[in-house]
Amino acid sequence: MNDTSPEVAELMRERLLARSGAERVLMGSLAFDAARAMVLASFPTGLSEIEIKRRLCERLYGNEVDVDAFVEHLQVIGGTPDETR
Repeated sequence: MNDTSPEVAELMRERLLARSGAERVLMGSLAFDAARAMVLASFPTGLSEIEIKRRLCERLYGNEVDVDAFVEHLQVIGGTPDETR
């Protein structure tokens, strides 16, 4: 659903493009950090670090990422036993 008028959307686009590339990257980074914090706050307490990363990956990236391969990679680089299955 988009309830923004075309005039307001164009004004917002112009203002966004008037910012420097560095400012736009920072805005995107801050938006991602806020989304990540909200997702993390929705998780139950007591999850292992790998389970937190698994759930975060699933929630943020959905089917765009092979979550099982991501978890396997985390286990290889961390030397962690399989805690999620």
